[in-house]
Amino acid sequence: MNRKPIFHLAGWSAAAALSMLACTAAVAAPSPQPDAWPASGKPIRMVVPFPAGSGSDSLARMLAAKVSQQTGASVIIDNKPGAGTMIGAQDVARAKPDGYTLLYTIVVTHTQNPHLYKKLPYDPVKDFTPVLQAVRSATVLVANNNAPFSTTAELIAYAKANPGKLNYASYSAGSTSHLNGEILKMKTGTDIVHVPYKGTADASRALLAGDVQVYFDGTATAVENARAGKVKLLGPATDRRLSVLPELPTLEEQGIEGLNIVGWQGIFGPGDMPPALAERVAQVFRAALETPEITQTILSQGNEVSGAGPKEFSAIVQRDSARWGDVIRRIGLVLE
Repeated sequence: MNRKPIFHLAGWSAAAALSMLACTAAVAAPSPQPDAWPASGKPIRMVVPFPAGSGSDSLARMLAAKVSQQTGASVIIDNKPGAGTMIGAQDVARAKPDGYTLLYTIVVTHTQNPHLYKKLPYDPVKDFTPVLQAVRSATVLVANNNAPFSTTAELIAYAKANPGKLNYASYSAGSTSHLNGEILKMKTGTDIVHVPYKGTADASRALLAGDVQVYFDGTATAVENARAGKVKLLGPATDRRLSVLPELPTLEEQGIEGLNIVGWQGIFGPGDMPPALAERVAQVFRAALETPEITQTILSQGNEVSGAGPKEFSAIVQRDSARWGDVIRRIGLVLE
C-alpha cells in the first residue's frame, strides 16, 4: 500500500533531478565570446540620429559597408533624427548590450545635451558604453564675402563699434555652432545676434546670401566655399591648426581663449556592455576606419582619424562634458 506513494515520490525526484540538471546546464552554458562577434547571419543595427545624407550619416554608411565587406556581417543604418539626437539615443539606450545595436553620433549627445536640457529621456553615462571615437572634427569661423571685415581682429573691432548690428548663424539652437558663437561673444565682449537655422545646409545658405555675416561652419564646407571664393576664412575653433589650412591660425592663437574644444563622431553601445565585447566592437570598426579609402575621405574633409578605444574614448567624453558644461552654465543657456 505504501509502494504507490514511494513510486510517485521516486518519479517526482527523477523529474526534479532532470529539471535541476537542465537549469544547471543552462546556467553553466557559456555566454557568446567577444571574439565570435559579429555572429554569422545576425545583423548589426547602427542608429544614426541624423537624416540620411548628412555628414555623420555618410561616414557611418562608409564604415558600415566596410565592416560588412571585412566580416561578412550585415550592418544596417537606421536613421532616427530629431530632438537634438535624443530620439536615436533613447532607442539605443533601451537596447540589449550585445553589440548588435549601436549608436553613431556626435559630441552633442553625451557632452552638450546633458547640460542644455532640464530633462533627458536617458542617462548619458549609465545608459551608454563608449566604444570608439572615429573622427576628430573642427568648426571654422567664416564670414560672408561682403562683410566689412576680413580678419578676426577686424570682426571684433567692427562688432564692438556696432553692437547688435551683426548676426551669426547656427545650424540649430544648442548646437556647437551656437555655443561657439556664444563663447566668441563672451570672450570678446561683443553683441552679435544669434540666428538659428534648421540644419547645416540652411545655415550655410544664409551666410552665402548675406542674411548673416558670420558662421561657425564645418571644415569641409568652409574650405570648399573658401576655395570657390564664396567666403572669408577667419580661423578654426580647435586646439591646433588644421592640416588642410596650415597657414590659418586658430582662434585661440588669435587671442580668443576657450574656442578650442574639438568636435568628434563616435560609436556607443547600450549601457553595461561587457568590456571585452566593447573592445571587440572597437577593433572591428577601427579596422574599417583605418582603411586607405575611409582615412583619405576623412582627411579630405579637414577632419582627423582618431580610433580611440573604449577606455580612452570614455575619458574624452567625461572631459568634454565637463568643459561644455562649464561653458553652458556661464552662458546661462537652457533648452526645453
